[in-house]
Amino acid sequence: MEQIARTGVLTAGTSKDAFPYAYKNKQGDLVGYSIDMMQRISQELALELGRPVRLKLKALDTDERIPMLASSKVSLVCDASSFTWERDRKVDFSVSYGITGTQLLVPSDSSLSSPESLLGKRVGVLPRTTSEIAIRKHQPEAIMVLMEDRDSGYQALRAGEIDAFADDGVLLYSWLARQPKPALFKVAADAYSKEDIACMLPQDDSAFQRIVDIALIRYMQGFLDRQTKETAIFDQWFGPNSAAPLTVDLRELSIETMQLMVDLKEEAPATGKASQ
Repeated sequence: MEQIARTGVLTAGTSKDAFPYAYKNKQGDLVGYSIDMMQRISQELALELGRPVRLKLKALDTDERIPMLASSKVSLVCDASSFTWERDRKVDFSVSYGITGTQLLVPSDSSLSSPESLLGKRVGVLPRTTSEIAIRKHQPEAIMVLMEDRDSGYQALRAGEIDAFADDGVLLYSWLARQPKPALFKVAADAYSKEDIACMLPQDDSAFQRIVDIALIRYMQGFLDRQTKETAIFDQWFGPNSAAPLTVDLRELSIETMQLMVDLKEEAPATGKASQ
């Protein structure tokens, strides 16, 4: 909080390939649902501090996120991150603002889906992600192939170098929907985890975490109240006419998660400082 108050800048890390949460568009700009959440957080900081706050984004690889937070090179990370106890040793987490889970992307004629079917199969994963943890947990005898980034995973699957690529289901469905020949691949039915998406923050900074949480709660509260601005943000990324429409079940689960977060934290004040 002191650094942001002094500089007027919130330096935040995010992903460059986690469509629709955080990615680089054709113009090279970082955009997405999680970017919109960080814009809301910077606005809440400005309200609290009584001065403009500019959001400065840094594109990070998945294994850079926690080291960059720990070294104070970024003050916040919002992409498609989810809670694990191991991560919680090093960083703190905001309230959840999304829901996802690990699934498999496979060729359309593949029978791979269940943990049993992955015995001895080559599964591409991003290192030190919850997807890697989930696959290792459910099928320790799968052959784990570590990918440099998501694009490498998709390319390896196309080339037949891996039998499946494991990642957040929402991201896999989103990728598939944007392909010129989506019938070549499918997202397998089995889910290996259900995970809440949240922002990661430096440890033991309660004043900063309060602002982050109240910005996210204020957004979710507005969406649940069917406010135009908040509904438009959600529908831009996940609505029926978006590039990544949610299934009915996942949309309902997302709304249930928002309601749970608002109920647990209490409704945010409509206006005024977050500390009031």
